[in-house]
Amino acid sequence: MPLQLLREPLLHFLLIGAALFLLYGALNRGVSDAPRDIVIPDSRVEALAENFATVWMRPPTPVEIKGLIDDYVAEEIYYREAIAMGLDQDDTVIRRRLRQKMEFISEGVADAAEPTDAELQAYLDRHPGKFALPAQLSFRQVYFSPDRRGEAARRDAERLLAELQAGRGPADLAEAGDPTLLPPGMEAATPQDIAGAFGEEFAAQVEEAPEGQWTGPLQSGYGLHLVRVEARTAGKASTLAGIRPIVERELMSERRRELNAAFLDGLRRKYDVRVEGPAAALYDAPPGAAAQ
Repeated sequence: MPLQLLREPLLHFLLIGAALFLLYGALNRGVSDAPRDIVIPDSRVEALAENFATVWMRPPTPVEIKGLIDDYVAEEIYYREAIAMGLDQDDTVIRRRLRQKMEFISEGVADAAEPTDAELQAYLDRHPGKFALPAQLSFRQVYFSPDRRGEAARRDAERLLAELQAGRGPADLAEAGDPTLLPPGMEAATPQDIAGAFGEEFAAQVEEAPEGQWTGPLQSGYGLHLVRVEARTAGKASTLAGIRPIVERELMSERRRELNAAFLDGLRRKYDVRVEGPAAALYDAPPGAAAQ
């Protein structure tokens, strides 16, 4: 074969086409079990047109409708032939996608029934801690750095504390301590907010600190702190009126999980599942036993 002929793009196209034809024949053994009839009802055409209008903000033209139908036919043909060739088997992406679609079926049942106020209140009553309003603190703090002051950090902090408790002390407390990127105080902060800024150890100590007076030195992962709690609001139970969307979201999420579990359990009864090897004992163990 001449070298020039080997460089012809048309020859490359023909060879690729022949290879695809041979691959199709090998996978499908020359016979397709796909149904030969493709029926596109008016409802499908209307759905295609509505999807087009949603994306492009206008109805499709007759030429565009024909293009939508052609694309749908091509998709249907490829889908049927791929199933007939077994291309859907042992494909992790397809398996997960089909699982999601099956789960959507049971989740759709849960979403179809909007919970009543009585059901939401009952759910809130069963899970009061889940929706409780956390305690809040407002405080000021002065920071002393052990890295800068060494062993004198605690002594300096205790000296300033004594002055503050006696009603004296500098006008600018920030200058009395050491420079830091930590906030000089927090307003209406939850324990989680305080722990996020200063650490769990500091948050636990501030929780026990008296209100309206300077106390310390309190230890954190950064160093030592003098703290004055300005205000404290105790945590309290939430009312349905104040957090109805949150309760509804959590209740619907729980319903979806329960329906999915029940749906899967019903489907699983149709199958005889056998696990081979050492993992068989784990699969057959009652819930929770595997973790032990």
